[in-house]
Amino acid sequence: MAVDGGRTRGGEETRLLTKDGLAAAAIDLDREMEEMGGMPKSAGRSGASHPMTVNETVIALIRPKPNLDLVAGEPAEAVAAAQAAVDAPDGIGTLTSCTTEVALPVKGTWKNPAIGSARADVVLTAPEAGVPLLFIEVDNCTEEAVLVAAKFDKYARFFLRQEKDTDGIEKPLWRTRWTTPEDDPFERVHPPVLLVFHQIGKRSAKSQMARVADLTRHHWQGRWHPEGGYHSYDRCIPIVATTLESLRKHGPGGPAFWRFGRDHRQPLREAIGNPRRDSYLARRRQAARQEQQRRAELKAAEREERRPVCADCGRRFTDDRWEAIGSTWDWSSRQSHPHLCENCQDRAVAAQAQAEADEREHQEQEHPREHQEAEEAAQRTGGWLSRFRS
Repeated sequence: MAVDGGRTRGGEETRLLTKDGLAAAAIDLDREMEEMGGMPKSAGRSGASHPMTVNETVIALIRPKPNLDLVAGEPAEAVAAAQAAVDAPDGIGTLTSCTTEVALPVKGTWKNPAIGSARADVVLTAPEAGVPLLFIEVDNCTEEAVLVAAKFDKYARFFLRQEKDTDGIEKPLWRTRWTTPEDDPFERVHPPVLLVFHQIGKRSAKSQMARVADLTRHHWQGRWHPEGGYHSYDRCIPIVATTLESLRKHGPGGPAFWRFGRDHRQPLREAIGNPRRDSYLARRRQAARQEQQRRAELKAAEREERRPVCADCGRRFTDDRWEAIGSTWDWSSRQSHPHLCENCQDRAVAAQAQAEADEREHQEQEHPREHQEAEEAAQRTGGWLSRFRS
């Protein structure tokens, strides 16, 4: 279940979980086996120093908050340390957000990667904190910069590997395992990699950063976009470096991270991102919205100029009225007074109906009178004829 893991610098003995030990731990932690990672790759060469630095890196990133109730009654320095941790800025993710010793197969499978595959010290997934996917490499300043830089050749091969997903669509292999926002159509940036240097070995962390940056330039260097005033990192690997000391001091939200190619330190989220490009795209989207609004207003103004005006009251037609008078294809809905607004048409129709009713009433009144006059005329004519015959 476990093997000797060497000793820490403080003389503490450590134990390393074997494959069976990791499987047993996965049951207790209710995690999938592939989330448990593997045995630390440097255990045989450097004892516990590398795994312990990995652990310290994870703690410095997630910055867990202690429960002050559990240190009540402890020595004052312990309580003060716990309170300082509580008051410190928040970290990113939790322990469950991190997976250690993750194989990144350039060939083969996740469980059986081919020789030459990369193996990330830590994979952090914390989309709720704005870091959907981050690969982390830890160096105790014991390896040569050339060896550290060579890892990125493996990362590049892994990021370029394509496989069909369950939906039958071919995509980068890493996207079949981790969920991240889709790339922009014109820029396909690889997931970022964070290098954490711990000053244990004889090499200077600062010189290690500079040397690795120089050796990996072909992986991270972007192309200048003069119109937008930013660098485009299409097909590039965002490589960010820091020291464990700076990470502990500032946390992921502080200016502790150097993005290769930039001249200043930034918080982690800004370092792995492209703020200048984000600003340019935001300005472009805002300009597009403004142009769309301008065109819509112009179109609306032109439409208003064509809106009919009532010949009676002078008011402009409503949209419903305008649409109604244009329904010439439906004879049943044709308007009787298309030159009038709806209210004026109603009054005109009512007035016309009243006029017709008055006319009918007048005709009805006139008809009996004409009939009576005709009868009287007939009677007069008949009386005169009778006298003539007599």
